[in-house]
Amino acid sequence: MRRVLVLPVVILTGLALSATATLPDGRPTPTGLPVPRWLSLKSDEVRARAGPGLDYRILWEYRAARLPVQVVAETREWRKICDPEGAVAWVHRSVVSSRRTAFNPAGAPAPVHARPDDASRLAARLSPRSLIAVDDCEDGWCRVRDGRLRGWIEARRVWGAAETARCDALSRPGVR
Repeated sequence: MRRVLVLPVVILTGLALSATATLPDGRPTPTGLPVPRWLSLKSDEVRARAGPGLDYRILWEYRAARLPVQVVAETREWRKICDPEGAVAWVHRSVVSSRRTAFNPAGAPAPVHARPDDASRLAARLSPRSLIAVDDCEDGWCRVRDGRLRGWIEARRVWGAAETARCDALSRPGVR
């Protein structure tokens, strides 16, 4: 009897979650996932296109595996992304990963603390233009890790942590 009751709850939960995941124009997202959301590039050769399809021209190629990108719109197969330089392009869903990372875009190291508190012990410094894995972000801080290092970094110091869209979903791809 329990199995029968669990299935409707799971279905209703899925419907409720997909109903809240909408594109900027108010339509539901094809994946049922929220937009904007953070992903990372899977490889160091990712082609950025002017539109959602192989027939659109290649604008540039990303050469930075694990680079965090923000999905600002999507189709079933393609993701319109915003990169750390504010450029917008389309990439195929197969070249992005749900593994979160953060990027230090600043010219100075970013402090990684032992706890989510400026006054806590300094655990490390994230070098300029470096990447680090992100476990979760909340209350302006992100729990990060790299090898044996575990710590917290202020979300405002890295690209890959903002809760709001960093680029306009209606931006024309290819503009840097």
